[in-house]
Amino acid sequence: MKIKQIKRVLRILFIIASLSSLTLVPWILVKAWILPLPDTVQEQLNDVIDYGFDGMVVYVDEAGKPPAFYAAGWKDRKNKIPADPHALFKIASITKLYVAVAATKLVKANRLSLDKTLADYFPELIGRIEYADAITLRMMLQHRSGIPNYTDHTDYWVDPPMDRKVKLSYALDLPASFKPDRGYEYSNTNYMLISDLIDKVLGYPHQQYIKEEILLPLNLHNTYGSLYEVDLDDVMSGYYVGIDEDIKTDYSGLMIATAEDVGIFLRALNDGSVFNDGEQEIYSSVYVYDHGGLLPGYQSLAKYHKDADMVVVQFMNTTNFDGYHWNLSQIFYNRIVKIINKTNKLNP
Repeated sequence: MKIKQIKRVLRILFIIASLSSLTLVPWILVKAWILPLPDTVQEQLNDVIDYGFDGMVVYVDEAGKPPAFYAAGWKDRKNKIPADPHALFKIASITKLYVAVAATKLVKANRLSLDKTLADYFPELIGRIEYADAITLRMMLQHRSGIPNYTDHTDYWVDPPMDRKVKLSYALDLPASFKPDRGYEYSNTNYMLISDLIDKVLGYPHQQYIKEEILLPLNLHNTYGSLYEVDLDDVMSGYYVGIDEDIKTDYSGLMIATAEDVGIFLRALNDGSVFNDGEQEIYSSVYVYDHGGLLPGYQSLAKYHKDADMVVVQFMNTTNFDGYHWNLSQIFYNRIVKIINKTNKLNP
């Protein structure tokens, strides 16, 4: 038996021996993890559809090579329209990267201060958000504010509101998750407030600023501030397990973009070309350089792999209540990266 085969058998035996610790893990995750890698990225996408995903798009940008586009499944299941690698997609929390860059640019321009507090910028929130006088913009950018996450409120997902004031109400008059700068908790409330702050300082929508200062300089003409700015036929449909209809028009906040536009932005973020002098140092002190996004019907992952000088963006248009579709998306993303790296080693 070859060494590689022995290692594989031992790996499987280890999994079997550890079943007691995997009782809460759906077997579909274990299967996706241990199956042999297919030879190509396209084969992997084709396999993914068998795991209950309606459609999938992957964009790969390797330095020195033309970008690669992959798609499998449906863009529109009802009308039998195949997945399109150039379709628009709800990128959900990947939006936070753009907001963080915008805030960074305004800090460098002395229009915002990382050390001013929530109370300084929104005095009306004193007494409504605990420690408002101690929570700084820096802490909010870093998710170290302790402000409760409005999407964690028990009523939020019963009928998700579109109105920002209603969303904010789900985070008001609650105990802080922790004292400012004493912990970390991902909170959508942080970035909604930062977006509102940018609007307030500019006197116009932050999405206009993002377009002028980030999108246009990078020639990103397939990125938009919301679903209302685009032709719905250009947007990949979204599906929730157990619901037959397309939920594309629900949960229509946050940004819309193609995988390619996200990939170009992510490379510019990581190589620094999205920044002007002095901005990258500020950004590096407050936020991350890759991100995922999750909304009902839509999940995305966008990462820069420094060792390979490669950007990989993955879109999937199916989610479920149990959340294991998110775990599957991470497993398949890692498998796709492994396939690319393996191919490059075989064909240097």
